[in-house]
Amino acid sequence: MDTTPMDTTPTGTTPMDSTPMDSTPTARPTGPSRRRMLGAALALGAVAPLGLAHAASAAPASTPASSTGTGTGPGSPDRLTLPAPTGPFPVGMVPLHLRDEARLDPNARPGKFRELMATVWYPARASAADAYPLAPWMTDGALKAFLDDAGFPLPLSLAPLTAGHQGAPVHRAGRPLPVIVYSHGAGSHRADHTIVVQELASHGFAVVTVDHTHDGFTEFPDGTVVTRDGVAPGLAPKDYAADLLFLLDRVVDLANGRNPDVDGRTLPTGLLGNLDARNMGAFGWSKGGTAVGLAMVADQRIRAGLTLDGRMESNPAITTDIDRPFMMMTARYTRATSPFIETFWGHLRGWRLDVQATGAIHSSYGDNMTLIPQAGKLLGMTEQDIQSQVGTLDPDRGVLVQQAYPRAFFDLHLRGRHCGNLLDGPSTAFPEVVYHP
Repeated sequence: MDTTPMDTTPTGTTPMDSTPMDSTPTARPTGPSRRRMLGAALALGAVAPLGLAHAASAAPASTPASSTGTGTGPGSPDRLTLPAPTGPFPVGMVPLHLRDEARLDPNARPGKFRELMATVWYPARASAADAYPLAPWMTDGALKAFLDDAGFPLPLSLAPLTAGHQGAPVHRAGRPLPVIVYSHGAGSHRADHTIVVQELASHGFAVVTVDHTHDGFTEFPDGTVVTRDGVAPGLAPKDYAADLLFLLDRVVDLANGRNPDVDGRTLPTGLLGNLDARNMGAFGWSKGGTAVGLAMVADQRIRAGLTLDGRMESNPAITTDIDRPFMMMTARYTRATSPFIETFWGHLRGWRLDVQATGAIHSSYGDNMTLIPQAGKLLGMTEQDIQSQVGTLDPDRGVLVQQAYPRAFFDLHLRGRHCGNLLDGPSTAFPEVVYHP
């Protein structure tokens, strides 16, 4: 979720983006907020298991992991669920604790370098994946902070599981894996687009997600939980972009056989040396989408970029030409409504595409597209209340859009694979998606 009204550039830095950072508008939709609704659903798990069982049966359910590893694990009536990825590979994951010794963190104690939590998602070896446990959507500490922020007690039993088998060996395809880095929105966390991330991993990409520390919910290996409460001066899109550029350097470490984890965490078999640092893309939602644009201006290593309803708002505006492929999946923030987006679009000199899912709103892109309807049914919310949070786009269709379009984009521009005609123009498979020339 992207809820901060504004952030400013840290004091003592050269202003590259000194205007208010990407955030949702101050006008809020009617009904409970996304965070409060999910928090309530999780809290009710301690007292309403029968209600959840009914809600889970009506919602998109996880499927058992098959021999090809396409499921997200056994469906269960005692937790919310994420839809299974569709690719031929099971999914593996490993968290990383990273430290950028080239940057002091202005939001931490004096002299402290910026520290980040990241996760590498990847196609796992089918013969071994089932022996490794499925990872939770968020760690317990980060989830507790998330729920405390929403004003609800902490029952963890309803939190969804992902498709990621923790520490599973990496599938070896005879060539290194193309890499995609991910940037979340303001006040969110690196798990917020797990549907997209694990879909890409199941189709053979390595995806590296990152928590932008002090602008969301993150937990470090020693149990320290960091939120955005009381943070000043805060983070602007350029700070997110700096995190992404640092992440690219860590991908290079992994590709060259070096373990960048601060604590020396044991990495999955086959990860070191199996990432293609010469073939990297990036995607982000909301402020994270703006960060992807800034990162592409700053670093040619990003060969393709995708924004999910990014505002593309920075000061100065992004007016540097980008000659590499870029795709915009818009909802609230469009070229028709934002001069920043129109200006950015005009400086895309390579392959470009602008699509919009009819009925989508800003929060339609992300895991909330499936979690909020499940939570809404549990809470007895009306269809109108649920739509105020995720739009009028059918949730099942919204999930399919999220799975299909990012994959088609990165397949084409990182692997040279033209999978169907989704990127060529209006598709009969997705009549709800509008293509803006």
